Amino acid sequence: MVKRIVVGAHYGLRDWLAQRVTALVMFVYTLVLLVAVLSGPPLTQQSWHALMSGTCMRIVSFVFILSLCYHAWVGVRDIWMDYIKPAGVRLLMHILTLLALIGYAGWATQILWRL
Repeated sequence: MVKRIVVGAHYGLRDWLAQRVTALVMFVYTLVLLVAVLSGPPLTQQSWHALMSGTCMRIVSFVFILSLCYHAWVGVRDIWMDYIKPAGVRLLMHILTLLALIGYAGWATQILWRL
């Protein structure tokens, strides 16, 4: 009888590219936010609220949140696939990681769109 070995689906190039694209999105967002903060008035609660409450900034921040969560998912998923050998434990870790990232994204989105 052939024993099937549970391994990843070999998404190497796609995952590598996704990590680079999401890292680039996060880098550009960080630069834009840094320029906006440094070129504006001194940071107060009112100036921070004014900066983050614009529709454009909310959309860009939402894209940042999605990029961060996908970047984290690809990285952590690869760690689980590389270092956790029992398939049941690995599946549990994948599910817990996904639930945590979805929760974090939902929470961040609520905060972002409540401004």
